[in-house]
Amino acid sequence: MSTFGLERVLSPRTVALVGGSSRPSSLGLAVLMNLKACGFSGRIAVVNPNYAAIDGEIAYPDLKSLPFVPDLLAITTPAAAIPELISDAAALGVAGAVILTAGLGHGAGSLAETVARTARMRGMRLIGPNCLGVMVPRAKLNASFAAHQPADGRLALISQSGAVAAAMIEWAAERRLGFSGIVSIGDQLDVDVADLLDYFAQDDHTNAILLYIEAVKDARKFMSAARAAARLKPLIVVKAGRMAQGAKAAATHTGALAGSDAVYDAAFRRAGMLRVYDLRELFDCAELLGRGFVPRSNRLSILTNGGGLGILAIDRLVELGGLPASLSAETIAALDRVLPQGWSRANPVDISGDADAARYVSALDALLEDTNSDAVLVMNVETAVAPTEEIAEAVARCVRDRRTTKSDGAALVLASWDGVDARTAATFEDARVPHFPTEDDAVRAFMYLVRYREASIALAATPPSIASTFAPETAEAQRVIAKALSEGRGWLDPVEIVALFKAYDIPIVPTVAARDADDAADKAAPFLAQGIAVAVKVFSRDISHKSDVGGVVLGARTRERVADAARAVLSRARGLRPDAVLQGVTIQPMIERRSARELLLGIADDPTFGPVIVFGRGGTAVEVINDKALALPPLDMNLARDLVGRTRVSRLLAAYRDVSAVPVEAVPLTLVKLAQMAADIPEVAELDINPLLADETGVLALDARVVIRKPARLFAGRTPFAVRPYPSQWEGELALRDGSRVVVRPLRPEDEQMVESFFRRVTAEDLRLRFFQAMKNFSHTFIARLTQLDYARAIAFAALDPGTGAMVGAVQLYSDSLYENAEYAILLQSDLKGKGFGWALMQLLIHYARSEGLKRLSGEVLAENTTMLNMCRELGFTAAAEPTDHRVVNVVLDLSLPAVDALGTDILIRASAIKAA
Repeated sequence: MSTFGLERVLSPRTVALVGGSSRPSSLGLAVLMNLKACGFSGRIAVVNPNYAAIDGEIAYPDLKSLPFVPDLLAITTPAAAIPELISDAAALGVAGAVILTAGLGHGAGSLAETVARTARMRGMRLIGPNCLGVMVPRAKLNASFAAHQPADGRLALISQSGAVAAAMIEWAAERRLGFSGIVSIGDQLDVDVADLLDYFAQDDHTNAILLYIEAVKDARKFMSAARAAARLKPLIVVKAGRMAQGAKAAATHTGALAGSDAVYDAAFRRAGMLRVYDLRELFDCAELLGRGFVPRSNRLSILTNGGGLGILAIDRLVELGGLPASLSAETIAALDRVLPQGWSRANPVDISGDADAARYVSALDALLEDTNSDAVLVMNVETAVAPTEEIAEAVARCVRDRRTTKSDGAALVLASWDGVDARTAATFEDARVPHFPTEDDAVRAFMYLVRYREASIALAATPPSIASTFAPETAEAQRVIAKALSEGRGWLDPVEIVALFKAYDIPIVPTVAARDADDAADKAAPFLAQGIAVAVKVFSRDISHKSDVGGVVLGARTRERVADAARAVLSRARGLRPDAVLQGVTIQPMIERRSARELLLGIADDPTFGPVIVFGRGGTAVEVINDKALALPPLDMNLARDLVGRTRVSRLLAAYRDVSAVPVEAVPLTLVKLAQMAADIPEVAELDINPLLADETGVLALDARVVIRKPARLFAGRTPFAVRPYPSQWEGELALRDGSRVVVRPLRPEDEQMVESFFRRVTAEDLRLRFFQAMKNFSHTFIARLTQLDYARAIAFAALDPGTGAMVGAVQLYSDSLYENAEYAILLQSDLKGKGFGWALMQLLIHYARSEGLKRLSGEVLAENTTMLNMCRELGFTAAAEPTDHRVVNVVLDLSLPAVDALGTDILIRASAIKAA
């Protein structure tokens, strides 16, 4: 349902409290008092058949007796009464309800299931049950039992815990911070985190969104909403249950390493969310984000009257990845003029313990002029020489004056006052100077903002293309998997793994199978003839860890030694695993790479987020070393590089001493290939490459294990990625009316340069008709929004000249949050009109929209664009003038109706390789 109906729920004109009570300490009375105390300007009614009036408000016996139909119900009645209540409310047309009552149960046959089904049938929105309530200060709404009224502000808070929401209200009141909205979502019977992310992302009154979550129910919906919101404003999240590592018994090292919290961490990173680890850190981030401050980079200047505190702050800054700002020569000269001899002449700027207010202000002015610094942390330790309150007032005045007199008025200044009292705190609050009790808190908060900025940049970064260098043989890989599954097996054997890896161009040591000792000697002969020793390993589809049964012999250099090794490993395996069926042994050449690093790469399956890519230090002690990082697929090269860079072993990939560097793209490219395998073959449940050897010659998989099973969860027949992968099944060709063909494929993030070149070949008039304004400049941010698509909500098809590969047209679709209605847009190279080009692209888009289950396709067309309007009418769109702007025509296609072209045929898509999603 996403944002459907939420405007009426979060900004209601009328509210009814069902279960209001006059009993002291009752939930119903607390909610009623809050509704009245917040100054709600709309009508309020109370429903309770046991009272004639409550706190001066007339009490009505039931909903049908109300003199109006409320937009919002606040429900505090016992759980057993709620199903009938929701049924009545839905029948009356109530927009939504916040259910504060607990105890509705969960799952099939519960009261909660009945309530949810009834509400969904009528489009009624539900918040809760088992929640604190809803507070929207701007709308003067407080339908909660919180102890205090939150102030109006620019922070939105979404919390799965009522207690956390209540704590945030108390903290914010002390810091004079306000909220654009606070929603305690409780059991998320209907409205969930993703719905509210969509809502507050589009809310003009919200600058940043704070989240407290315990679990995600719908990973794809959550990731789509979070990625969209993070492109617009900061998202800060605290997740409870960090220590509840995945308890399932994993078949592979990868599965064991991919604990549930690590997967959540990967999800937050992928979405561009800023994760903090406790409420104090959440408060500190809110302290800065609530005031709209974001630093340019990670360089911090520190001004202090205590040298020791300054050094501690620098230590923490460097530890967290920040940089002490280097003072420019001009800044040092300016400080020399205003500070006594003996000042530190470096960052931290120690102005000594006798510094008064004037000295602080003079030094701060100089530091704020230094372009080498992105923010200034001002610290003060109270002394008997200079009054701390006077210094705080002077610093606050300096910051306030600079904002009004300087063109860069958003200079970031933080304060940390030792032993701050209420008066000093109020001084900083009035000047909107973020302040913290310790230097550690201040530095951490600054670095969280730095990380937010870095995440924002990463979200819009253009990845390099690998399309021309990597084309997997997906059909061959699927054949290998299908054969194994048809035989009822849950593991691939070593020979099948080699075939699978070959299909995805992942180098792996050659592996040949032998039936017995004599066959092993024969199969080893070609390697031995080259002077290469071989490894002999037991071959059994029932034994996943060969070393556990003594099933590996290394370094056999003669036929006799190979035969003896084969007999030995088979004998040991029979003794230790008499239940296992032995296929024989495998022969592999011994790989000797003196400077090779041992890495682990793999695919794991998370019950919430689906496939996860794991990278880290390899070898036999991977769980003990635990040097790993996780990422949600699909991956591009930027994401893969980031994944590698988050591990300690990444430092060993560079050159050191007499060891040459691993080619910089070798490991990230292998991770991209693994992620593509996960997208193409959902039957790969878990996969280990351990070790993957990496040296100056590239990478080579030395050993691998692959767990396969028929996937329980699929989305449109494909892998249940939390981030929907590139829809390669929509690559193909379109035949135009004149007999020519164009290549079509979905746009990819790395297409930015191609799109920009296309725009420059389109006439200014056609650009104006497409974008409704003159377009001269195409910024990276602008094009990134067109190419970096969330395929779960949007698609854009590029049409390419089959000869040159140049882009000659595009059509795109963006769905609403309900995934029912989608808006389209189309643009063609100006000299290619009149060939049925636009018609073919629109038919392709309509076909795609139908396959996705969308109900309507709509668009806005300038009334003067008669060519587009005529084509829309021929395609079956209805057209109507925009009521508020008669220059614009709204066109809508009902996708439940059959699509027809001018000749009356069902659908004009002639594509050689396009397959239904």
